Amino acid sequence: MATGYTPSPSSSSTNAGDNRYTYFPLALGVMSTIFFMWGFITCLNDILIPHLKAVFELNYAQALLIQLTFFGAYFIMSLPAGKIVAAVGYKKGIVLGLIVTGIGAALFWPAAGLRVYAFFLGALFILATGITVLQVAANPYVALLGPEKTASSRLTLAQALNSFGTFLAPFFGGVLILSNAVKSSADVEKLSAAEQVTYRAHEAASVQGPYIGLAIVLVLLAIGVYLFNLPALEETTEKADDSHHSLMDALKTPHVFFGVLGIFFYVGGEVSIGSFMINYLQLPEIGNMSGEVAASHVAFYWGGAMVGRFIGSALLAKFSPRKLLAVFALINMLLVITTMVTTGTVAVYSIVVIGLFNSIMFPTIFSLGIERMGPLTGKASSLLIMAIVGGALIPWIQGIIADGIGLQHAFFIPLICYAYIVFYGISGSKIRNLPVATR
Repeated sequence: MATGYTPSPSSSSTNAGDNRYTYFPLALGVMSTIFFMWGFITCLNDILIPHLKAVFELNYAQALLIQLTFFGAYFIMSLPAGKIVAAVGYKKGIVLGLIVTGIGAALFWPAAGLRVYAFFLGALFILATGITVLQVAANPYVALLGPEKTASSRLTLAQALNSFGTFLAPFFGGVLILSNAVKSSADVEKLSAAEQVTYRAHEAASVQGPYIGLAIVLVLLAIGVYLFNLPALEETTEKADDSHHSLMDALKTPHVFFGVLGIFFYVGGEVSIGSFMINYLQLPEIGNMSGEVAASHVAFYWGGAMVGRFIGSALLAKFSPRKLLAVFALINMLLVITTMVTTGTVAVYSIVVIGLFNSIMFPTIFSLGIERMGPLTGKASSLLIMAIVGGALIPWIQGIIADGIGLQHAFFIPLICYAYIVFYGISGSKIRNLPVATR
């Protein structure tokens, strides 16, 4: 299945504004499959949070350690991941990321069997480390698989498959993990010894099966990617940077710096909403739903992002990515305010629809953040992936606030996040003061 790498005549130039690469539909198709898988895996956290919150009788702040651990791995492991990708190239980096992610998923089997919360968090950290490698390799790879002027559109299209994964995950997770109510410790103690053993085995199996299945699929996908002849694009990795520039050289570039903050706030806001949605929709004054029904609404939240990315991919090919980003973020500010000041059906659907306008944000912020960075693209990419740590910190902060003032009012945290993205689209993403190496 060779695709054949044919650089354009200007491929030797370091000017990132040149249309340096032929567009590779088959390679983009392979990458979209990978985007689907990590979307599916990431969204399962939204199912794990209410499940483990009930199993271990946690408060919101303790339950959100799941996201703190998962997205904290992005911050801790992004620089090592960037060095690995720079050393081995995009393709081998993607294969390695898939294998490590599979190992993390497989560790859910002993974690569920032992019923130890810390073990779950450790497995999540390893799983997220693999996804970090995938993010560092796959996002810039897709952005570079064609003309720079359509990078936002191309990355948004690939991210649409990521959203398809996040759309399906809550349905599977709701049925396989949340279909049976978790008993409290007091209820478990009322069972006979034999019944307790049976109950805990069933409880563990509800988590073990889905994650072992994921581990098998990830390993098979790694083998498939290894056998597929992806275009190398080696001259765009840090191997091409002969000037020994540092991460700080990339971070000092204004549109990169503001882009790092943009990813931080976007991922934080998006993950906060997804993480709390099941518990939020179960509130009597909001949706008064069962866990399984609420999970289906989470699926539509992520499904909205999928639909929005297919539409957004077309819109971004015609309209300014900066302006479209600002408009979508402003709409989400209005939707968050609506869900905070209403109850019942209006509160339910206003928070679910946010997913539709989340759609273009990550790929657009990312592609604008690495725009015209040339041989510093890898360093800028690593910084942007590190900023995904917003998905660890912001939901945890919202959890602490929710424990104090209530979950509905705590949604002012995502409101602040979307306000920043409006700024980034209007001003922060403008190109100015490029490093010498990128000119």
